[in-house]
Amino acid sequence: MTSAAGQGTPLQVTVFDYGAGNLHSLVKAIEIGGAVVRVDTDPVLAVRETDALILPGVGAFAPAAERLAPGRDVMRDALLAGLPTLGICLGMQLLFDGSDEGPGRGLGVIEGQVTRLHATQVPQIGWNRLDGVTDPLLLASGLDVAYYANSFVCRPTAAHTPFVSAWSEHDGDRFPASVRRGNILGTQFHPEKSSTPGVAFVREFLQFAASLRSAS
Repeated sequence: MTSAAGQGTPLQVTVFDYGAGNLHSLVKAIEIGGAVVRVDTDPVLAVRETDALILPGVGAFAPAAERLAPGRDVMRDALLAGLPTLGICLGMQLLFDGSDEGPGRGLGVIEGQVTRLHATQVPQIGWNRLDGVTDPLLLASGLDVAYYANSFVCRPTAAHTPFVSAWSEHDGDRFPASVRRGNILGTQFHPEKSSTPGVAFVREFLQFAASLRSAS
């Protein structure tokens, strides 16, 4: 398969590890896309000398926000300056202002709060459909059913609801399945666990990041 960066130097991707645990399936999905992966625990170093940033998706908000805190402003500035970023599950929640799950500040690149699912069956674990999909990378991958493992979801403010690029519903609660602001993407689901279309979505993101690198 062609490298995510095409010909020349492979795409450099950094996974910011805030103690999320086993990153094996995520790293493998990125490497299948043809990129070189670096795992970094420093939020400042994570956005330096990299073509794309991944915020992984396992863990609790408070300890992740604590790990993020020393370099929060540096990372936020990098994202808003155009660094291609994919936040997965908890990683998507960190794109928001804060969470009812625990104290700490998110990156705040999308205004809103993370709240508990309004459902009797929590956590949501398993497959769920996507609807209202507008993100071209999701459409290109053919991902319309995705794997979730979550108790909390993102609630953007009215002004930032247009950044929602797909929706899902669980037990009567409709919530953002994905968000997109410029080069910043977030998925509440786990694409790396969403079978072939999920891995295809990761590959689409890497190719998108590679195209931005080539253009610059």
